[in-house]
Amino acid sequence: MSRVFWDTNIFIYLFEGAPHFSSQVVALRSRMSNRSDQLVTSTFTLGELLVKPMKEKNAPAVAYYQQLLQETSILIPFDENAAAAYAGLRAQRTLPQPDAIQLACAASYGVDLFVTNDQRLLNKVVPGIQFIVSLDRVPI
Repeated sequence: MSRVFWDTNIFIYLFEGAPHFSSQVVALRSRMSNRSDQLVTSTFTLGELLVKPMKEKNAPAVAYYQQLLQETSILIPFDENAAAAYAGLRAQRTLPQPDAIQLACAASYGVDLFVTNDQRLLNKVVPGIQFIVSLDRVPI
């Protein structure tokens, strides 16, 4: 069993039906379920996912995303451990704040795999995260 963190973009592909990527995400989730892997993300991901439905005043979509993430994912908060990891990442001055928050939350939880399609993150080495990979290179 592995702890697999999904960056926000992975959820967006799934929820908004990005033609090529959504099938990859569904296949990944299926493989994770078969292996009993934990799906992990941050409360920041939830916040990012809620922006569009809130902007559109779509209360059913807001409730749906909240319920879905709470039922299917471990939601990592931005707590004191994540804050310390965040400070270390931001001190390097190479990451935008949202990316540093995501990586810090994942690192504070000690994930095995961080899945993103953000090319800027793929070569980062972050203590607490074993591997950072793109969706098309997930080794599961």
